[in-house]
Amino acid sequence: MARKVALKDTRNIGIMAHIDAGKTTTTERILFYTGVNHKIGEVHEGAATMDYMEQEQERGITITSAATTAFWNGHRINIIDTPGHVDFTVEVERSLRVLDGSVAVFSAVDGVQPQSETVWRQADKYNVPRMAFLNKMDRVGADFDMCVNDIKEKLGGNGVPIQLPIGAEDNFEGIIDLVAMKEYLFKDETMGADYEVVDIRAELADAAQEAREHMIESVVETDDELMEKYFGGEEITEDEIKRALRVATIAGTVVPVLCGTAFKNKGIQPLLDAVVAYMPSPVDINGGKVNGADPKTEQPIQRTISDDEPFSALAFKIITDPFVGRLSFFRVYSGVLEKGSYVLNSTKGKKERMGRLLQMHANKREELDIVYSGDIAAAVGLKDTTTGDTLCAENAPIILEKMEFPDTVIQIAVEPKTKADQEKMGTALSKLAEEDPTFKVTTNQETGQTLISGMGELHLEIIVDRMKREFKVEANVGKPQVAYRETINGATDVEEKYAKQSGGRGQYGHVKMKVEANHGKGYEFINEITGGAIPREYIPAVDKGIQEALEAGVVAGYPVQDIKVTLYDGSYHEVDSSEMAFKIAGSMAIKKGLRAANPVLLEPIFKVEVTTPEEYMGDVIGDLNSRRGQVSGMTDRNNAKIIDAEVPLSQMFGYATDLRSKTQGRASYSMEFEKYVEVPKNIAQQVIDERQGK
Repeated sequence: MARKVALKDTRNIGIMAHIDAGKTTTTERILFYTGVNHKIGEVHEGAATMDYMEQEQERGITITSAATTAFWNGHRINIIDTPGHVDFTVEVERSLRVLDGSVAVFSAVDGVQPQSETVWRQADKYNVPRMAFLNKMDRVGADFDMCVNDIKEKLGGNGVPIQLPIGAEDNFEGIIDLVAMKEYLFKDETMGADYEVVDIRAELADAAQEAREHMIESVVETDDELMEKYFGGEEITEDEIKRALRVATIAGTVVPVLCGTAFKNKGIQPLLDAVVAYMPSPVDINGGKVNGADPKTEQPIQRTISDDEPFSALAFKIITDPFVGRLSFFRVYSGVLEKGSYVLNSTKGKKERMGRLLQMHANKREELDIVYSGDIAAAVGLKDTTTGDTLCAENAPIILEKMEFPDTVIQIAVEPKTKADQEKMGTALSKLAEEDPTFKVTTNQETGQTLISGMGELHLEIIVDRMKREFKVEANVGKPQVAYRETINGATDVEEKYAKQSGGRGQYGHVKMKVEANHGKGYEFINEITGGAIPREYIPAVDKGIQEALEAGVVAGYPVQDIKVTLYDGSYHEVDSSEMAFKIAGSMAIKKGLRAANPVLLEPIFKVEVTTPEEYMGDVIGDLNSRRGQVSGMTDRNNAKIIDAEVPLSQMFGYATDLRSKTQGRASYSMEFEKYVEVPKNIAQQVIDERQGK
């Protein structure tokens, strides 16, 4: 069966934004205008198509990035809606990894908010070309120029308007298209589905001409021929501008800026036109190649993104669907795949059968017989595949780049309410952990408690909520615990001999090593053994013993980070030495070394941004200081004050409620993990005492 849409006409895009910038509403409108939705789902009413989990509809935020497919002017657009709340950054990371381009939605009233910066930085990491849509142009305080400036100043993006708004707030009528030099006026009576394209009115002509010159100057820089033509005073055609804009957008040197109001249905069709015109197809990225490695030799392999190549795909999301069970979302990079085929999960080294293939439209689904390169689809019934795994043809194995996920920063204890809940809870938690790599389940060996850890309070609240709704498990939840870490500030040389040689086969392992601080660089193990003082086969055992011992440090039993260990000498016994003996020696040595090298406790510090009316500023700053916070800056935005601070996570529990009561509900805040720092001595002692149950 031949492809319906050519690869060059496929667009895989994400829609990313700060919470409440109107991202889900924008996606809904796109689905409405591309004819996929017959009724517009309003987030206000809790009926948006993309927000398909119950909690998302209740809270009005997007948690899982649903993938959906729409068609526009002969092009296929696969859209991934990503969450805007900082606790779900892993969802954003996962979707950016498989996208070719992204539309960043900003609120024209608020400009660039903190989460926008986080998401933008993630997009920078994967070099995702992007365009900006300034939403909410109809709202009081909407300011187009402020937003364009924000994109430059705060995000370092070269925001170039390719549209101008006509009017603002209540008088927002439509947009001026600076490429075609026409006005688009949207009709309220047909919910914006109909619009007129007319000549630019006289009073706006000068501003439009000036903005157009700026746009052309920004894009001709990427094209020498056009630059000569332009500065030689020749007219640049509409097609030439479009071509240069496309090249500059894909190269990331220009971020086209568009505007509108999704809620009032203005500006969505031109946004779709721009996605088709300026966003890359799969073959425009990385020279139309995908990078990977041979699973056995780890040698780099490049595949061309084409249907003729062997099959390769990346699983980027696992969800449990109430009707079909486990769904694995994947992006096909090369080759084609028919339903019922067997593939190799090269990350795990296991065979999987792609039983049913589905194309998702939010939570509606369509059965597929075949998927092609560039497609995003979901498979039912994959047993061993988890997020970040590569699926490929058995006769042409490849591992695509791996995804890396951040460590968890907060944990809570959960206990089942009844005996019946106990069994169900284990199943529920393991299913939820399969879906989400930043959610971890552990058991406290001493107390037997089940601990769940994640990226923030909201993240864990939603997990507990899902246990109740989807798996019918009632659980009692403890108070949140901070994920402290430990490290050392000093350095020491340490020697340890583990010997048991009385009767029968003995044990013998002897190591000498240097233990030192390795701030900000994680754990490093360096082998400097020469002359066979310790046989080569025992070295990994020493490393393993050290790493296992670092899971519980010497200050208060928290994991140890940022340590460098250099193994430089030791000895062994022909008969009694074993991997086990060296593992134990390594473990004992590191514990001794940690104690001698000035061990300290670390705590997670969060970057907090509070937006508050001026009259509460003093109270808010006083409160942040009382939480051991350090205010790092203050700025004005519209009629509010923005306070930036760094605050220990341990002091932020319950902050939402306190802030509401201090400011009569008029202030808001957002926070994201910044770094680990040493805990002040007096506080560290309290943490240690609590941990030891004193």
